Amino acid sequence: MKFFIDTANLAQIKEAQELGILDGVTTNPSLMAKEGIKGIDAIKKHYVDICNIVDGDVSAEVISTDLAGMIKEGEEFAALHPQIVVKVPMIPEGIKAIKYFTGKGIRTNCTLVFSAGQALLAAKAGASYVSPFIGRLDDVSTDGLGLIEDIRLIYDNYGFDTEILAASVRHPMHIIECAKIGADVITGPLSAITALAKHPLTDTGLATFLADAKKFA
Repeated sequence: MKFFIDTANLAQIKEAQELGILDGVTTNPSLMAKEGIKGIDAIKKHYVDICNIVDGDVSAEVISTDLAGMIKEGEEFAALHPQIVVKVPMIPEGIKAIKYFTGKGIRTNCTLVFSAGQALLAAKAGASYVSPFIGRLDDVSTDGLGLIEDIRLIYDNYGFDTEILAASVRHPMHIIECAKIGADVITGPLSAITALAKHPLTDTGLATFLADAKKFA
């Protein structure tokens, strides 16, 4: 399983990279705004800055909703750095854009996916990644992890190369369950990733070992 961090915060990205387990970064306009990144030139520079920190894929999201606009933005983003993956919304024009980018050899991440049908369309269009938002589904009393299971089954049935990128991951159990189901990638906050390393028995065990070691110092 690949671990992506879902943020535009450079300090958090560096911290995740230093752990040695980071495979990529996802961002969106809301995350950019949260970091005070405004204007297309500043956004493009920020994407390059992120690419210079991490070794893996970095999703850069288009904001246009028409085909021509998506293509223009996507081609500009893809030209910034080889690690850029163009993030496209799951709407009819987005499917057309994914098909176009696929034909041009530009990798894509189909975002805002909330159903197996949407994931199927994204794979048919040739998306590199599909991003089902499991946390947001949980928020409306829908089984987000169940959607991951459905997509995994469908993709395995037909041998689609599209990778399942479980998005809107909120906590470590989301990550564990996605790993059990077979999601290819998870993306979430740094806190959810680092929480995997924590366990109270580890803390008490280490404290005991250190206390015993002092007896022989």
